[in-house]
This record gives sequence, C-alpha cells and structure tokens, in this order.
Amino acid sequence: MTTSALPANSPAATGGIPTLGEAAPAAVPTGPPGLVDRLNALDRLVQTGYGRLEQPVLDDARALLDRAGQRLRLSGDHTVVTLAGGTGSGKSSLFNAICGLELSPTGMRRPMTSKAHSCVWGLDGAGPLLDWLDVDKRHRYARASALDLERADAGLQGLVLIDLPDHDSIQAVHRAEVDRFVTIADLLVWVVDPQKYADAALHRNYIVPFARHTGVTLIVLNQVDRLAPHEIDDCVADLRRLLEAEGLADPRIVTTSAVAEDGVHGFRDVLIDTVAARRARTERLSADVDRVAERFTAYRFEAEPPTTVDDGRRAELIQALTDAAGAPAVAEAMESAYELRAADFVGWPVTAIVNRLRSDPLRRMRLTELREELRNAFTGPIGAQQGDVDNALQSVTEGLTPALPTHWGRSVRAAARFHATEIPEALGDSLKEALPTFNAVPRWWWLVKTWQYFLVLVAVLSVVWIGFLVAYGLLGAGGDDPGGLIGQAGLIPYVAVLVVCTLGMGWLTASACRNLVALSSAKHGEKMEHHMRLGIERVAFEKVVEPIEDDLEIYARFREDVDLALG
Repeated sequence: MTTSALPANSPAATGGIPTLGEAAPAAVPTGPPGLVDRLNALDRLVQTGYGRLEQPVLDDARALLDRAGQRLRLSGDHTVVTLAGGTGSGKSSLFNAICGLELSPTGMRRPMTSKAHSCVWGLDGAGPLLDWLDVDKRHRYARASALDLERADAGLQGLVLIDLPDHDSIQAVHRAEVDRFVTIADLLVWVVDPQKYADAALHRNYIVPFARHTGVTLIVLNQVDRLAPHEIDDCVADLRRLLEAEGLADPRIVTTSAVAEDGVHGFRDVLIDTVAARRARTERLSADVDRVAERFTAYRFEAEPPTTVDDGRRAELIQALTDAAGAPAVAEAMESAYELRAADFVGWPVTAIVNRLRSDPLRRMRLTELREELRNAFTGPIGAQQGDVDNALQSVTEGLTPALPTHWGRSVRAAARFHATEIPEALGDSLKEALPTFNAVPRWWWLVKTWQYFLVLVAVLSVVWIGFLVAYGLLGAGGDDPGGLIGQAGLIPYVAVLVVCTLGMGWLTASACRNLVALSSAKHGEKMEHHMRLGIERVAFEKVVEPIEDDLEIYARFREDVDLALG
C-alpha cells in the first residue's frame, strides 16, 4: 500500500469551466431528475429579478448557479468530503486514520493544519476537480496501490477527503479557507470533541447557517475514548438536542476515536455508503438551491395575481388620455370648420357677396387654415400635458399593485411609466394622423354649388333682360322694331318674377343645405372623435397596457419558477 502526490499533469483534461447551460459530457451524470430544471428555474429568477429584487439575493443565487455549473461539469465519480473542526478536535488524526498514513500534521499547537490537505481514492478525473477546489499540489495525495483493492478501502473508490484548517484559527486566511470549502463540499463533516462540541463559534457561524443541509452534513463526535460508555450516550444525546434546537432535523451523528482499535469503523462505513450512492454532489446542490430559492418566496404572494388590465381600467385610461390630448375640443373645432367650409359650397353666393362687403373677422376661418394650425400643434410633444398623462398612468396601476408584493408593485408602476415622456408626442401624432381622414369634399356639395351658381347665372341674365326690356321697350333705344324678346315692355313683370323666384330658390336651397350640413357636421365630429379615439387606444395599448401586462406575465412566470426552484 503506497501513497503518492498527484502529479501536475494528472490524467484529466484541463481548461475553462463551462457554464450551467452547456451540455455535460455523456460520461458525467447530471444528478437526479429535477436538479437541472431547478437550477434553470433559479437562473430565470435571477434574470427576472435584476432591477426588481434586492441585489444581495440575486448575487447569492448567481454565485450558486456559477458554482453548480462548474461542479456539474466536473467529475461525478468523485465525492468531496471535508473534515472541519476546531483546534484540538482531532480532525487531522481522523483524516490520517481514514487514509491509513500520516498525511496531515497533528498536535495541539495552534494551528497545526494551515493548508487544506487532500487524499483521493481514484485518480481518473480528480485533477480538474482538485484544481477547482484550489488544493495546493504539494498537499494532494492519492491511494494508488493495487493492494488497496484487497482492503476495505476499495469501497472508498471515488472519495476526495479534505482536511481543513481550524475554523477557530487566529489566522484570518485559515478561516477564509474553511468558509470557502464549506460552500463547495459535497459532504460537510464537522468534527467535535466532548469538551467543545457546544462551541458557540461553530454553531453560530456554520451549524445554524447550514441547518437546511442536514442531508449532506455529518457530525462526528471524536475522542470518545476519553469517555465512559454511559458518558458517550449522554454526550451524543445532548449534542443531538443542541443540533435539533438549532434547526437540524434528525442530524446524523457518529462517534469516533483515532487511537482506539476500529475507532473509525463507523465513520468509514458512512463514507463508503456516501461514495457508493454517488448522490452527495446532487444532494448538496439541491440543499443549496433549497436555501437560495427560499429567499425568493418573500417576493411573491400565494394568491393568484392579475395578468391583464381589465376592460374597466382600460376604458378609464383611454378616456383620461383622450381628455389629456384634448380630442373632444379638436373634434368640436373640426365640426365648426366643417360647417364653415360647407358654406363655401352650399351657401347662397349672393349672401356671401353681401357678407364680403361687411367687415367680418371670421370670414377667413376655413378648414384649411384651421387644419394647418392643428397639424402644427401636434408636431411636437405638446399634444397633451405631461401632468395629465402622469395622473392617468397612476390611476391605471392603483387597482393592480395592491394584489402584488411591494417590489413587483414598483415594477408594474415603472412599466406603466416606462414610455411616459413619449406619450404626449404619440398622442399628438395620433391626432395629427386623424385630421386628413375626413378632409374629402362630399359629392353633393359640388352638385349644390353648381345649382347655386346656375341660379345666380339665371338671376343675372334675368336682370340683364329686364335692362334690355327697359331700354328697348320703354325708352325706344332700339328704334321702331327692337325685337320681340327685348322690345316688349310687357315682359318686364314676368322677368321680374323670374328674378325673384330664382333668388328665392337660391336662398331656400342654401337654408335647406345649412340644416343638412348641421346634421352631417355632427356626424363628422363624431367620426373624427372616433377616429382620434382609435389612435389614442393604440397609443394606450402600446405605451401603457402592453408594458403592464408584460410585467404581470413576468411576475406570473416568476411565481412558477419559484415553485419549480423549491422543488
């Protein structure tokens, strides 16, 4: 039986450690079903939580994901077992007893073990694992003799046993070494002695924080050779009571003595069973996931959350944005402009001529000018007041956030306000796009205008005719025979009646058309407001509702991932 230091060029591939998402080699088991799914769920929780949850929780989860990804890529045929304890607990003697040789220095001097020492049963694949564990190559040993196969050590094939410095060392670097290994070991073995098994530093700094890791924690009561048989039972009972009071459910405790014959037999059996099961690696990671995932439960409610903005709140939001954009006022102005422009087509031209002779400050107000003014008003981010928009955004989230945890309520409010500064300009653009839609001149306006000018023409010709009748029929300007149609003065009353009838028909036509225009302008205003409202609805959905619902959906998936990460 021999031992040898692991060579620097041990038979294992070197290189970078891949991330969790990369495929593991076929020869490396990925653990029991569910572990990778739980880690993936935890990864999604971290990605979702950035900017929403507290950073220490996310950092803790990210560190676990990195560590788990690296460990799953390394040898699954090896089980990393750490021996940790305080000064004088005898962990180095225990380490040597399991190894069968004096590999780690022992003694009562404080401290004796200053660097982690490792002993490996089975070299294949152990090199990269020890590199990841950062065990100094000078302190790596291997049980490589063929004689080991004839001993009980054959059952330890795949064991990586590590002797750590004292956790209560006066050297900070030693304590840091212990802290690092207890977070990455597959099996945590705490070696205590009958005098100091209740050491406050051990329980406060390690036992209590890792209380959820009962399945991968073993408590070794060493140096029982100093106790009487009945004292051993009392000591174990008291130690169990203490551990259970600190949160360890059904703690595993074994007794050992490095100096007594078969004093480590029970401990060796536990190591053999652990190595044979090949489950310590995944059980440790599962315990780590349990601990980290539990911290995410504070950020979710058990009640089913809302996933959409209900129709009532949507309607209130759209109405608030409609009022903020001034769409009703624009529609009313366009309705008035519609009537003014209609007067150009269906109004009685004679009345228009008379009105032009008077000073009228409104006569230049036509749809074209008003339309251009409105278009210019909507070219910048002044389509709505920012304060009105902010009030609308606050109202739409008031009914949603009470059903969400505090952090997610803030996230939903932030999602609602994400495009807040863009909304006024977007509302202005939506109104501007609506203006040209109803700018077409109805066909009947052209027919009425043609009819009105025809009547004007008839009236003008009739007046001219009367002039000729007066000149030729009454005044005799055309001689003795001026002609029948312009020389007979008796036609003057009939032509005058024609003029009056023509003017009356024009006035009646204009009056009737004004009534029709009043009715159609109301419909025109309603259509205009409806068209603008459609644009505002689109802005409300794209800038407010959709971001809110996306965030609510993220929260729903977050709750599912928390359940999955918890297993």
